[in-house]
Amino acid sequence: MKNNVTLASGSIIAMIAALLPGTGFAQDVPQDEQRGTRSGEEIVVTAEKREQTLLEVPQAVSVVGGEQLEEQHADNFSDYVKLVPGLQMQQARPGETRLVIRGVNTGSVTSTVGIYMDETPFGSSSGLVNGSILAGDFDTFDLARIEVLRGPQGTFYGANSLSGVLKFVTNEPSTAGLEVRARGGVETTRHGETGYLGNLVVNVPLSDAAAIRASGFYHKYGGFIDSIGTGGSDVEKDINDTEVYGGRASLLLMPSDTFDVRLTAVMQNVNAHAPSSVEADPDTLDILYGNLTQSQFVPEFSKMRYRVYNATGTLDLGFGELTSSTSYSTQKQQLRNDYTPSLGFYIEFLTGIPNDFVSPQRTNLEKFTQEVRLAGESSSVDWLVGAYYSNEDGLIEQNFDILEPGTLTPIPLLGLIGFASIDSGYKELAGFANVTVHLGDRFEVGLGGRYSHNKQTVHQVQDGLLVGGAADLGITKSDENVFTWSIAPRFELSDNASLYVRVANGFRPGGPNILPPGAPDAFRSYDSDSVVSYEAGIKAQSGDGMFSADLAVFHIDWDDIQLLVSDAATGFNFNGNGGKAKSEGVEASATFLPVTGLRLAANAAYTNAKLTQDTQIGGLDGDPLPYSPKFSTALVADYTFSLSGDTEAHIGGSFSHLSKRTTEYDEAYRIATGSQRQLPGYEVVDLTAGVDFGQVNLDVYVKNLAGSTGRTSIGPLTTFGLPTNPNGAITTGIVRPRTVGVTLGVEL
Repeated sequence: MKNNVTLASGSIIAMIAALLPGTGFAQDVPQDEQRGTRSGEEIVVTAEKREQTLLEVPQAVSVVGGEQLEEQHADNFSDYVKLVPGLQMQQARPGETRLVIRGVNTGSVTSTVGIYMDETPFGSSSGLVNGSILAGDFDTFDLARIEVLRGPQGTFYGANSLSGVLKFVTNEPSTAGLEVRARGGVETTRHGETGYLGNLVVNVPLSDAAAIRASGFYHKYGGFIDSIGTGGSDVEKDINDTEVYGGRASLLLMPSDTFDVRLTAVMQNVNAHAPSSVEADPDTLDILYGNLTQSQFVPEFSKMRYRVYNATGTLDLGFGELTSSTSYSTQKQQLRNDYTPSLGFYIEFLTGIPNDFVSPQRTNLEKFTQEVRLAGESSSVDWLVGAYYSNEDGLIEQNFDILEPGTLTPIPLLGLIGFASIDSGYKELAGFANVTVHLGDRFEVGLGGRYSHNKQTVHQVQDGLLVGGAADLGITKSDENVFTWSIAPRFELSDNASLYVRVANGFRPGGPNILPPGAPDAFRSYDSDSVVSYEAGIKAQSGDGMFSADLAVFHIDWDDIQLLVSDAATGFNFNGNGGKAKSEGVEASATFLPVTGLRLAANAAYTNAKLTQDTQIGGLDGDPLPYSPKFSTALVADYTFSLSGDTEAHIGGSFSHLSKRTTEYDEAYRIATGSQRQLPGYEVVDLTAGVDFGQVNLDVYVKNLAGSTGRTSIGPLTTFGLPTNPNGAITTGIVRPRTVGVTLGVEL
């Protein structure tokens, strides 16, 4: 079964404008800002929703700047996750991504990482709308930066920031002048199709107190996986092509020196025509059939729709600044799962009628949030208080259909095969406060707390032979009160170095459950889980800003782990709790600017994340947590130099390495082999070069230069106890093969 809820299967606001220590190496700044940093220019951030220098922030923060994203042609999670220490992903289809920070993951259906688009929390807070695998993978064109806070962020960001927060920060409209940028490009993938991309951004000042900024993007990723007729499947090349397109628009109004408001709308569509997964040997994970293939009987498309609308206003009251953020967002997915090799073959065995067996599914989430906060500071105390409200409506509908082979025409064979729907609601009200008390010139203590109350409802209806006939399971409700806290003392060794310790906790809501047929009432709900994180670190930079480094060590205790539990009798999945785990490790990063134009950076992370109690899903005490490599490293170099006059050139590249990772726990595999199934480690090398003629620039890039077949996920071996793929194969997500591209940009 897939690791998501299928009814059949059961703001950090960091204003970082230049290179500074403590943010990891994943940063990019314009050359003039690099010179400013070298001369000791102070950089201001708002990682704790108030202005601070980065050395003052007592936690691990990483930033990938907008220029670096564009120079490295890093458009989505798979391109830039490798640039952030301690951040991993699990992906088999564009638009379906599970993010993992510091190893906190067991494959449940509620996210452990909070996703923000500017001031808007994006994605579901409950375990009923597939939030764990539907992380918003927003396009990166015209972003100011991507920010990652590692460790629980419960006091500022509430539920679902169990292990950290990832935030997309868009460029604000500017009254400084007209800006127009356009970019177009073409790329080709080894043994695959040609892809295309186009981008446009326009910034227009309307007056000295108003401006508007709008951008649009289109990217077609060529397919590279073939269906070759295995087991009677289709014969078709490059079936996994994907289109991503959309845009953003923002209006900034500044009617006075003390008040401003920003209105923003974001739209993005992701159309994937098949998963980016290939068939492999279930024991060795070696790719089968001598090529990148999957057995397509009916196309397994996915259509994802993101919409985000936000109004953020700030008012200077003299003694403090009042901020209000109002958001409405939607996340909608339509997909089709192909169960022909399992259920279709079984139906043919029973009836003698050839068929294709599919399961269409629709997932909708609507989310309204309101946050109000007031912040102020004095020589002895910096403070922030706020209130937060969230209201979510979720829906999942799933059908099971028997089709005539090679068509989408239903076969009226056995009547209604299966239908199920989940209609869910989530409401949360929270109050939070954070203070930093200055105890002398170089020592301070930060304290934070958040009290929240959430209510949830779910209404489950099902019908058909596969789900045991018609049933209305009624409305199930739950409510929960949770307090999260943080303590963070910090000591300045000098003006350029600081030590900190941070102890914090975070949680994910429990709630009402999705029930398999005939499930006892004891399964009607599951509990929240929580972590307590202990972190200590040092941040330092040289006086001229040419060198910076940070080091963090951490230990996380995780209790009442949320799990996706399988009912052995039916093969259906539902939410549950079980066991404990811990994660501990070290993260280090450094950036060196030895000469003008040259930037060298490196990071490394060691993460030992494992169970400390047995679970009910086949994981035993001591087993590594899924998709958490013990070792990950990355190296980046880029050099910008003058050719003549205003003409500049740049050349750069990155190298990343992941060690082997345990996949989802498989009790049968463990019994047979004595260990959990593991994905092999892999390396990826990317290169980029270009020439900037002033208003025109030309770039070339190579992604995955060595053609690594790195694996990003693994699929189920069986579905409802039957083989998922022909010949007993297993599917594994795979990184895109070597891709070579060229882009031409114009700026007015």
